[in-house]
Amino acid sequence: MGGLVYYSSASGNTARFVARLGLAAERIPVSPSEPMPEPAGPYVLICPTYADGEGRGAVPKQVIRFLNDPARRALLRGVIASGNRNFGATFALSGKVISDKCNIPVLYRFELAGDDLDVARTVSGLQKFWGTECLMMA
Repeated sequence: MGGLVYYSSASGNTARFVARLGLAAERIPVSPSEPMPEPAGPYVLICPTYADGEGRGAVPKQVIRFLNDPARRALLRGVIASGNRNFGATFALSGKVISDKCNIPVLYRFELAGDDLDVARTVSGLQKFWGTECLMMA
């Protein structure tokens, strides 16, 4: 199976979700002074949404910094986005923004730290996704 890279702010919602997946994952640091992870192979990005009422700022600045590196961006295969349904149209908007910019699919969207069903769907979906990816790359 491919890798996972995620960003989680100080609130820790995304980090709690990723921990519940039980899969190896690299974290994009909150602090710009910390080194960025360097994925060794293809990966899926898990990203929260931080949009204002107009949808601006949906993708966290550290995620933009991470993806601005061409080598890291070239290994990105899909995105899973989180958000808060209270924000309506901007729910999990970071996934759509990253998908559109990087030409990769949005694989799943979940709210806040997700629930047991979100965890099960994500693990199952990633297994299927990477299985398909391997067939496509063969």
